[in-house]
Amino acid sequence: MIKIIHGADFHLDSPFSGLTPERAAQRRGEQRELLDRLAALAREKQADLVLLAGDLLDSERVFRETAQALSTALASIPCPVFIAPGNHDFYGPRSVWTALDWPENVHIFDELEQVELPGCTLWGRAFSDPHQAACPLEGIAVPDDGRLHLAVLHGNVGGAEGDYGPITPGDIAASGLDYLALGHVHQTSGLQREGKTFWAYPGCPEGRGFDETGEKGVLYLEAEPGRVTAQFVPLAKVRYEIFTVDITGPEGALSNILEVLPGRTRDLVARLIHTGE
Repeated sequence: MIKIIHGADFHLDSPFSGLTPERAAQRRGEQRELLDRLAALAREKQADLVLLAGDLLDSERVFRETAQALSTALASIPCPVFIAPGNHDFYGPRSVWTALDWPENVHIFDELEQVELPGCTLWGRAFSDPHQAACPLEGIAVPDDGRLHLAVLHGNVGGAEGDYGPITPGDIAASGLDYLALGHVHQTSGLQREGKTFWAYPGCPEGRGFDETGEKGVLYLEAEPGRVTAQFVPLAKVRYEIFTVDITGPEGALSNILEVLPGRTRDLVARLIHTGE
């Protein structure tokens, strides 16, 4: 059995353009704290592999402190870490993936590559520019050798005519993989299955706006040939939520609002939709 942490879509150094410069800088700092929580989870679970399926970074522009925090956190993970860059942080001559020396336990995919590991075979590839019309599963040929076969990729399931690595359910079923670790979609998918292949999106580990509400995190998986189990693990500190509040009644609007809000609101960013009179 192989123990895996599967994460994606951290979007470190997002601009947070809707906030003041001071608050945006604070939010970027809070994003970097996700890396330490990821590393702590890998140590707690005694993970054998950490798979990061792209868009760890929001763009080619990376603050020095973010690159340092990423390198330090990944180095503190006591197992191999495999990264498949996505459309936001694609692999290229000017990318942070080629510009820096990464820790020895970190492997960054470029072109399609097959890596033999104790107990499993891992496939991966990166986006080489912001758009990719080809299916990222192209070229993966899984032999029937009784080993556990995994892949970490960035792509869009159901986006058959898209340009963000379109993948069809048929592509997944035909891959022959035991587990496909995906990134790109910011909502967790739960563990899915096409043919014999299990697959999932973990979603983003922390929301950045009201289109990314609720608990956010990563997946902890236990995998062996023909069998995969998954557990969603919350990782976010800041949570975005939308509440609808009926402010009608003698108690007044504030009283009704306080009844709807959870007890702890320090790390909550809330949008309140008022109804009634």
